Amino acid sequence: MININKLEDIISDQSSAFRSKDIGVIRDINFQKYLRTNQITAISGIRRSGKSTLLAQFSRKIKQFYYISFDDERLLGFEVSDFQNLMLAFRKTHQAQTIFLDEIQNVPKWERFVRRIYDEGYKVFITGSNAKLLGSELATHLTGRYFKIDLYPFSFKEFLMFKKKDFQMKGTIAQADILKNFDYYLKQGGFPEFVKHQDSEFVKRIYEDVIYKDLLVRFQIKDTKNFKQLANYLFANFTQEISYHSLKNTLNFKSATSVKNYLEFMQESYLIFELYKYDYSLKKQYVSDKKVYVIDNGMRNTVAFSFSEDKGKMLENLIFIELKRRGQEIYYYKDKKECDFIIKEKNKITSAVQATLALTKENKKREIEGLLEAMDEFKLKQGLILTLNEEDIIKIDKKKLIIKPVYKWLIGTDV
Repeated sequence: MININKLEDIISDQSSAFRSKDIGVIRDINFQKYLRTNQITAISGIRRSGKSTLLAQFSRKIKQFYYISFDDERLLGFEVSDFQNLMLAFRKTHQAQTIFLDEIQNVPKWERFVRRIYDEGYKVFITGSNAKLLGSELATHLTGRYFKIDLYPFSFKEFLMFKKKDFQMKGTIAQADILKNFDYYLKQGGFPEFVKHQDSEFVKRIYEDVIYKDLLVRFQIKDTKNFKQLANYLFANFTQEISYHSLKNTLNFKSATSVKNYLEFMQESYLIFELYKYDYSLKKQYVSDKKVYVIDNGMRNTVAFSFSEDKGKMLENLIFIELKRRGQEIYYYKDKKECDFIIKEKNKITSAVQATLALTKENKKREIEGLLEAMDEFKLKQGLILTLNEEDIIKIDKKKLIIKPVYKWLIGTDV
């Protein structure tokens, strides 16, 4: 059991640093939505995506609060029995009704404590780097009592805000500047500290920390060589279709089940994402080949060996992550033709999106026919083709195909 005096010292040290923390670019979320409810707010995301900074941004809107981060070597061995002393130590400093619990996933049975202080009337914010841990524990013990924020590296809009670029400005010069910044963002990604320091070693360290601390250690993986080889292979072959059996054979795994489990672990740590092929049969959907996307283009380009620039794949990956950031339920469509993304809302497909650098003589027919086939299948009147810098509207048989530069779609404006 951790001594209450030691807890007081830790709280004092951490609170001082937290209150003086640079809050950086205000993230593009609806703060009031989470502040005016008494529900628990759970912030989850990959390491170094800005979860603690987002907590600090919330804290600036609250007069009195308690804060502790469990990502502190002095709190190693913190147990559920220590929570009582933690609350006593908090109350000895001042009175508050809001509690920030940073990286709480490091504490066993944390969800029982959170449920208790929630029932006592505290407003609670928690963060963690494991999607399943936060998701399953909250769902089990706190059903209907929480909001979840999945935090990703900077969006393009947040990237421009950090660079102090006015993306509302119109005109040729403004558009050229945004395009220049978009090309950089497309390749280098949006991890906040990388954007600040522009050092790719920082992104490499995040990747290595996720692999070792969040995956190999947390899930007690013994076959480290094959696991790291699989992660590198997925990053090198992002946006491509994969099957567990094909990966097993390509990388000489003993079983496809091991491959499947490893991919699930990587998803839980927000390193990769699997995209399912849409099918009316859930069984067929689960057994169909998946497509794999990665958390950040900059991370991919830092850690994966590649013969070419893969700019088209980077564009597709960026669009996928933005759809995830917007909370969309996404699939890919494939029958005779293929459509990169279809979006489902309330048991109905509502949108179809193609991603391509440019519509050329070689790909225009394929891209349009793939989009039209998806639109026909789901009775959609409008489809979207996102490109690097093309803009047009094509009308075919009462259907409207909107061709739009991806940067305009990302910032939600028609500069």
